[in-house]
Amino acid sequence: MATVSLEGVRKEYRGGVVGAKDVTLEIADGEFVSLVGPSGCGKSTTLNLIAGLEEISGGVLRIDGVAVNNMSPRERDIAMVFQSYALYPHMDVRGNMAFPLKVSGADQATIDQRVNETAALLGLEKLLTRRPKELSGGQRQRVALGRALVRRPKVFLFDEPLSNLDAALRTQMRGEIKKLHERLKATFIYVTHDQAEAMTLSDRVVVMSQGEVQQVAPPRELYDAPANLFVAAFFGSPRINLVKPETLGMREDGVTLGLRPEHLEVGTGAAPQGALSGTVYLVEPMGSESWVTVDVAGERLIARAREDFSAPTGSTVWLRYDAQRLHRFDTASGRRR
Repeated sequence: MATVSLEGVRKEYRGGVVGAKDVTLEIADGEFVSLVGPSGCGKSTTLNLIAGLEEISGGVLRIDGVAVNNMSPRERDIAMVFQSYALYPHMDVRGNMAFPLKVSGADQATIDQRVNETAALLGLEKLLTRRPKELSGGQRQRVALGRALVRRPKVFLFDEPLSNLDAALRTQMRGEIKKLHERLKATFIYVTHDQAEAMTLSDRVVVMSQGEVQQVAPPRELYDAPANLFVAAFFGSPRINLVKPETLGMREDGVTLGLRPEHLEVGTGAAPQGALSGTVYLVEPMGSESWVTVDVAGERLIARAREDFSAPTGSTVWLRYDAQRLHRFDTASGRRR
């Protein structure tokens, strides 16, 4: 396996459009790192630069300590799993998995051994004679994974591999990819727009916006100590409440406060001392809990309540928060204080 190092890596297109702005990142051997952010943030561009599918405009990219800027994708010894399965419809599962080994000139004994081992690893042994049209979406994605695994590359790259699956299957495949990484102990670089995928799969997460890295940290740290307003707002569902200090009865110039919905208590009846007062805008029952949106001094805050919470729209409720859970950001720069 291998380390991956990006030192000021930049991608500029015609007309001065910048897809990646001086991306600097060190990925350890065997680490699972996700690149995450909204559409157009530069995550797929960065992955393509690592893969060699796009030419680097500036900076240095190293794989296992070797500069690869001028190497072809094949010379970089990487394998990529795409959003589309890109399977050959006229080949069965065995043929699809064996194809990259045949192209590389591997002998038949090696091909058979690696295909059989990988099929066993992914639970595909009974599907080797089927063609792609005879497989479910999850099975096709496993075949796409298998085609990458048989090569035994230095680095595995994943470009939104689960986005074409339904929610239940996406959750299942997410677990399978995590267990696969634990077994292989390989270097995985994974692109997704889904914060849940990034949080549950990764050793570290790289948050990007407009081609720039906003924060690199383990998932828990991203959630508990976001570096700026963008990261704070991107992670968490429902989104973090970003409000003016005066909304919470505080006086502090140039500051935007952040408060996670689960750290905001809401109730009816007699208000505790120091609680805020607001009116119910929306109650969303979610089974084990409810999310309650409350109008407070012209701003809407979301709070987590018990599953049996009930209050009609427009009714008065109270809100209470723990000051130790507040996040403070500089309003002008967006940076964490």
